[in-house]
Amino acid sequence: MSQAQRIQQHLESGKTLTRLESWSELGVLEAPARICELRGRGVEIKTEMITVNNRYGENVRVARWSI
Repeated sequence: MSQAQRIQQHLESGKTLTRLESWSELGVLEAPARICELRGRGVEIKTEMITVNNRYGENVRVARWSI
């Protein structure tokens, strides 16, 4: 199974995904590139920008994808 297929399967199961989760849960480091590939194949993926705290306690915005 390709990385893009793992991401698609994860999202189609009703779960959401962030870049960090893609690395820790699916072993996919470059999730944005795989999301782009999937969109290029016609998969409709939504992006929501959320605010999280980084390791330094700073607020940062990251993308959370869903279908």
